[in-house]
Amino acid sequence: MQQITVLCVGRLKEPYLAAACAEYQKRLQTLCKLQIIELPPAKLPDDPAPAQIAQALEKEGAAILEKIPQGAAVVALCVEGKQMDSEAFSRLLSDYATAGKDKVCFVIGGSFGLSDAVKRCADRRLSVSEMTFPHQLFRVMLLEQIYRAKQIERGSKYHK
Repeated sequence: MQQITVLCVGRLKEPYLAAACAEYQKRLQTLCKLQIIELPPAKLPDDPAPAQIAQALEKEGAAILEKIPQGAAVVALCVEGKQMDSEAFSRLLSDYATAGKDKVCFVIGGSFGLSDAVKRCADRRLSVSEMTFPHQLFRVMLLEQIYRAKQIERGSKYHK
């Protein structure tokens, strides 16, 4: 069974988003081994200078790199990434499994994104949309797409 880790900078604060994540975690129990790891965001002033943002990204990046499971395929979620439809995303997960990568780690950065070090270590950079979404909502969207990918793999009618 594929092990999927979702590394996130920041915690879920809204109860309705936490409930949605919990629902997808429950649905995914029989389809993969899912682990969600929340890392604290670096503290920044209300109007940070570019140097402060860069320093925060490096600090968050170091924490992320420490938590990536050994041997996992790393997918960095960032605006520079490639977009793909749900079928291609499902094939990506299946292809990792076929290639012997039974561990996949998705990385969601904080509000200022991901450090260059995290992006460099990624096997793939993925963008979900050119639109901007709140990080908390995006976690729900990612879990739903993982669930959809697993349903596509099974030939389920969920995707229709």
